[in-house]
Amino acid sequence: MRMVKGYIVSLFDPEFVSTGFKTAIFVGSLLFVINHGLALWRREMNLERWLSVIATYAMPYLVNVYGQYSYRRKLSTQPGSLSGGAAKAQSIH
Repeated sequence: MRMVKGYIVSLFDPEFVSTGFKTAIFVGSLLFVINHGLALWRREMNLERWLSVIATYAMPYLVNVYGQYSYRRKLSTQPGSLSGGAAKAQSIH
């Protein structure tokens, strides 16, 4: 449960947000074109598709932040890790 709380907090950590946002824009846009581009071109977008678009952009953000968070946790548990990274990782647990 502690890890889940730490992850949720990390979703709003300014150090993670920047990279997560950039990834979401890039990957989300690629996925949007693949999954919804034709429907948008044909003007067939409906509420269900727009809700799917939200998930299309949210998922890369969530995955990216999780990767950053889990990497920080891993660094903090390794002996001899950098003290700066370890101290920051400890603060997000």
